[in-house]
Amino acid sequence: MNAPQPADGAARNRVGLWLARPLASFHLVVTIAVLLTVLGLVMVLSSSSVEAVATNGSAYGLFTSQAIFAALGLVIFYLALIVPVRVLRRFSFPAFAVTVVLLVLVLIPGIGTESQGTRGWFVVAGVSLQPSELAKIAIAVWGAHLLASRRAERSSTREMMIPLVPATLVVTLLIILQPDLGTTVSLAIIVLALLWFAGLRLRVFLTIVGTAAGLAVLLALTAGYRSARVRAFFNPGADPQGIGYQARQAKFSLADGGFWGRGLGQSRAKWSYLPNAHNDFIFAIIGEELGFLGGLAVIGLFGLFAYAGLRISLRSVDPFLRLLTATATTWIIGQAFINIGYVVGLLPVTGLQLPLVSAGGTSTATTLLMFGLIANAARHEPEAVAALHAGQDGRFGRLLRLPKPEQYTPARGEAVRLDRRADPARAEPRRAGAERGSGTAVRKRPAPPERASHERARGRTTQSATPRDQAPRRARRPARTTDSRDGRTGERGNRR
Repeated sequence: MNAPQPADGAARNRVGLWLARPLASFHLVVTIAVLLTVLGLVMVLSSSSVEAVATNGSAYGLFTSQAIFAALGLVIFYLALIVPVRVLRRFSFPAFAVTVVLLVLVLIPGIGTESQGTRGWFVVAGVSLQPSELAKIAIAVWGAHLLASRRAERSSTREMMIPLVPATLVVTLLIILQPDLGTTVSLAIIVLALLWFAGLRLRVFLTIVGTAAGLAVLLALTAGYRSARVRAFFNPGADPQGIGYQARQAKFSLADGGFWGRGLGQSRAKWSYLPNAHNDFIFAIIGEELGFLGGLAVIGLFGLFAYAGLRISLRSVDPFLRLLTATATTWIIGQAFINIGYVVGLLPVTGLQLPLVSAGGTSTATTLLMFGLIANAARHEPEAVAALHAGQDGRFGRLLRLPKPEQYTPARGEAVRLDRRADPARAEPRRAGAERGSGTAVRKRPAPPERASHERARGRTTQSATPRDQAPRRARRPARTTDSRDGRTGERGNRR
């Protein structure tokens, strides 16, 4: 009689069986996106109610704006989920060019709007739009398309970096002129992730990282507000009522929450004790109202998203989707890590928002767009493609009427590389034929001894029995095929 299986072992088996399903990655990404969006709406309502009453006379003012952008973001999420990959790649560069134009226009007085010392918004019909958020997506998608194409062509390091790095420097310069430190950090994360996952040489990658770190230190020490934030990080007590006030109040809020929290809506810090409680420092309100367990749950959701995103990247066969998914995952997780890091006092304050949780309409919509692209990549996993074409859409897929994903067809260079990796012996005749077609000299083996004896028996001259590497080369025929045919000819001559 078999012994009963432990409860933890049974739970692991159930989780393993669920993860083995073809659409497990897709369901993970969609579930995490919905949970983070709902959590963000609840916490924005709780943390902004006091400020909204003082500003607009209604506790639902900021929440209503956030809910509208979240609804718009869900529509964008669906569009990103159904867009074909070839269309996404085709329009990646035009989208990047449009964002560059918007970044230039936002710097013009009278067109761009300035808020808290930063000129980085358009105000259209009372709605604020931030083009720098669009620039992050444009660079991620266009960079993944560019590097995937260069890898298929086996380009050099210089060709991989140009024009991606110069174009990123132009965008970074335009964002520094606003100025916007948080978006600059996000752009650095995106470009470094693209180059790393594209397989850039370690020495070149470390050189770029060192250069970027040096420029970051230079900017932090030369600009007034950035250098003040760095000084406040290293010496929080130097100006507790000035530049260090926000970071100190965030720590007090976390400490006030304890393990279980004060309860949803019961925060004290939101009563004008913590500036930007609904935006940059919303994690402090989460820790105060939901306690250590609530903060740990938020970190767990982002950790689960990191697992899902990297799992999709590893299982994808399309180099473009592999690069885009890994880069987008690194970007979102890196931004969450930096935000939580400066709230708890581990990093200097940069102004980066907590993805899908902090208040910010453009940021919420663009983050949901990236979640939609990652979910789209999950539906292009080989197992998922086979299951969906077999009619295993599931209830959720039938409800959304999602189209069937297209099977990935590798480019010529990618196909040759995959063929060589799978079977090097089969790739040799193809390589020899390619060398003949390109005019490259191909080394040939001497003729078999049967052919030489056959030619001498028929009275041919010695010159006709010279080795085959001195004979005229037959056009576009692999050497192995010619040798085997000559061998059979010699055998027939001997039998005669």
